[in-house]
Amino acid sequence: MDIKLYNSPWKATKLMLRCSFFVMCGVILSMQTDTLVGYGIAGLFGIGYPIGIYHLLDRRPQIIINEFGVFDRTTYTDFINWDIIKGAYSIDLLGQKFVVLTVDKNYLPSIKKEKFARSLSNLVDFGPQQINISLGQVAVDEVKLAEFILAMTKVPPEDRKEKLKRRLL
Repeated sequence: MDIKLYNSPWKATKLMLRCSFFVMCGVILSMQTDTLVGYGIAGLFGIGYPIGIYHLLDRRPQIIINEFGVFDRTTYTDFINWDIIKGAYSIDLLGQKFVVLTVDKNYLPSIKKEKFARSLSNLVDFGPQQINISLGQVAVDEVKLAEFILAMTKVPPEDRKEKLKRRLL
């Protein structure tokens, strides 16, 4: 039994609508002045269209929760096991919603990042590691999701399948 959270088509549509406003402003500015600033604005915010279309057409699950753990497709390559998760809480950072998982400092998640970024993060010991699950394109209540993840960490392994069937999200 898996809980699968998908990208929200409405959020992708809102992204493209917001970009349209700034593209139009850039086009109007370029028509009224002889500078390239308007074209730059239109080009910069025009990048939102392919991103929005990608999120609109992407039908793969973004986050998967099952009896083994949590999987975030955008950032991690493996499931984060329930036994590793020590805590979970939600944050809102400049309008972007995240669920932060606190894990043991010895856990090395299989994060999709470059060698340079990995070497920088290994230089300093911050204590417990924090894994951020972005909910930017997923339509879910971040507080309920964090509470559900925290509750799942306290459930015995043999009862996790039953808890997922009764899912509280």
